[in-house]
Amino acid sequence: MSTSHPLSRLTDPTDRVARLREHTLRTAHDPAAWSGDEADLAEGQAWLASAGEPSHIVRRGMLAGGILRRLEPAIGEDELIVGKFGRRALDAEEAEFTALWRDMGRKLVPQALGQRAHMAIDYERVLQEGIGGVREVIARQRQGLRLTDPSDLASDCFYRGALEALAGMEELSRRYADRAEAMAASEADPRRAADLRSIAKRCRRVPAEPARTFAEAVQAVSFVTFCQCAGNRMLLFQLGRPDRYLLPYYLRDLAQGRITPDAAQELLDCAGLILSEYTPRGLAVGWMCGGRDSCGADVTNDLTYMMVQCAWHIRLPYPGIGICRTSETPDDLMEMACRALARGCSHPAIFGDETITKGLLRAGLPHRDACHYVHSTCVEITPVAISNVYVASPYYNLGQALNDVLGVPRGGREEVPLCRCASFEELFERLKEAIAAEVEVGVRDQNLAMMSRHLSGGYPLLSCFVNDCLLTGKDIDHGGARANWVESSFVGLANTVDALAAIRQVVFQRRSVTLGELRDALAADFEGHDRVRALLAAAPRYGNDVAEVDGLADDLTRFLHDVCSRYRTYWGGPVIAGFFCWIMHEHLGRHTGATADGRPAGFPFADGSGPAQGRERSGPTAMVRSSTSWSHCDMLGGIAVNMRFQRTGDPDALARAMKPLIGVFCSMGGFEAQVNVVSPDILRDAVAHPERHRDLVVRIAGYSDYFVGLSPQMQAEVMARTELECA
Repeated sequence: MSTSHPLSRLTDPTDRVARLREHTLRTAHDPAAWSGDEADLAEGQAWLASAGEPSHIVRRGMLAGGILRRLEPAIGEDELIVGKFGRRALDAEEAEFTALWRDMGRKLVPQALGQRAHMAIDYERVLQEGIGGVREVIARQRQGLRLTDPSDLASDCFYRGALEALAGMEELSRRYADRAEAMAASEADPRRAADLRSIAKRCRRVPAEPARTFAEAVQAVSFVTFCQCAGNRMLLFQLGRPDRYLLPYYLRDLAQGRITPDAAQELLDCAGLILSEYTPRGLAVGWMCGGRDSCGADVTNDLTYMMVQCAWHIRLPYPGIGICRTSETPDDLMEMACRALARGCSHPAIFGDETITKGLLRAGLPHRDACHYVHSTCVEITPVAISNVYVASPYYNLGQALNDVLGVPRGGREEVPLCRCASFEELFERLKEAIAAEVEVGVRDQNLAMMSRHLSGGYPLLSCFVNDCLLTGKDIDHGGARANWVESSFVGLANTVDALAAIRQVVFQRRSVTLGELRDALAADFEGHDRVRALLAAAPRYGNDVAEVDGLADDLTRFLHDVCSRYRTYWGGPVIAGFFCWIMHEHLGRHTGATADGRPAGFPFADGSGPAQGRERSGPTAMVRSSTSWSHCDMLGGIAVNMRFQRTGDPDALARAMKPLIGVFCSMGGFEAQVNVVSPDILRDAVAHPERHRDLVVRIAGYSDYFVGLSPQMQAEVMARTELECA
């Protein structure tokens, strides 16, 4: 008889973590907290200070280092892990300079476009080598350069920029140590004074030198992540796979009596909470755990359970935690996750490890990299430590593409030729041609962005921790990363499949409505066309295990994969499809007229790759079968399937029922499942009385957000989702 892991029981957070969580809630709902005044001031001052340097890439390194040198260390009450933006008010002179920088100065900096961050850096290098080790690598590489060779001269400039940036990071860490010591000297509480002295000691050591203890390792990882965000002026760096890279430090400290599981858990909770200190709401940042290593072994360990415990202790949008589920993932880990979800927690999300690894292998990665990936923010997949991947680049509106083919005027004013297709097959081909034309434009724009980064970008601080930039002497924006692909996101999959199924039945099979009548009904947002809308609504829907509808999803998704595969990126990587939405299903839906699935104008599209809101009529098993009826593994741009379950009086019973359903989803090739368990009454009360529900967090389309902070349209979208009965 198997026994549960001793860390698989959900526990209460420490008092410290509870206080920090309450602080985070207050900050998250305060827009003034994210003004960015100090960072903008530092950016402007640092850029001007580098004006005498002739090399652009050196200036970029000086910019990152200069920003970090100018930031004021900020250590909050109760914090054990440090590194965040200060929120001091600027004096009059600083405010005037910052306003000029925003209005004029920043516009004079060469423009560099394209997606940023959305990756996990090489945290093992951070921990095992420290900045000192990186400096040694740079010194060795520079010894072999001949500066009369133009390519070697370019490499030397990159290395010089990297050293400038690293120096800024080291200086900021030392200043944090100074601040912690000064605070300890005036602290009346001896326990807090001891905490502050420990913080100072850690900041003197890491990230400058290799980490020796678990606490140093957590501090180093957290601090370097913040510095990447601050110095590079970009958000959304993920923490990768902490249950892998932190494990040696935990086991050594545990064996030598330097730490207990409870103390380690508190440090991890603090590291998770500080993410909200420098990441505004409405985004996504966190880590993954579980999965397999490069030898194929399941990696679940003590820290994997602690990572899930963080989700339960914090119960906020950040950190966004994903479990990489394999066929060998321990049952008690999945039970622990489902117990948290059944109690209303929005994390963890469950990722199908075999499906994603297979997709990364097919994208050309060796196995050692294919098993080491991260959900780059929400559900987009990027490989750890080697990524220059542009995610959600761009978003494509499938619903609008079909409306354009049907001849529905945008905005109800302009004249558009009526679609005169003689068959459904001809209509479907016309849709594919329209999508293909948009993809061609989208790829051109993304390659233009990559080219602009080659000419005007450069991130030497980031490149120190992305392989193989240091070995090749090339910045991440100059082709130094191993993975340089683009992930595009197609929004409105379920609506488009439902629309195609309805058109096939109503227009071409039964001939109940002509294409002209359909076009007129959509242009009028169905006003005066109740019969047409009723016929469309009666057609079979995606999400109900209907073979002919699911076949349309298979056909459309195959085409989208194939059309993306025609192209290469500026640096030679593939263009990859996905169906990640973030908030774009609401944004694009708001600007799109009525669609042939019966959706009214302005309403959000389906939130991912599951059925459109409220259209699952045949239960959760049918929904899972439809959602996995087409191949997910090549769609590394991200797939999210929302599952909303009825809240019950016995959450453990609900968890026991949810777990096998999620397991079936993954075993059938599912990419990602995310769960909401929240009653309609609570959602309605939150709309009417938002002040009562500050910490009500829901899954949206790949990420979590505060329900009371959502737009009315997004709130309506969440409330319209089907509540599944899971018995």
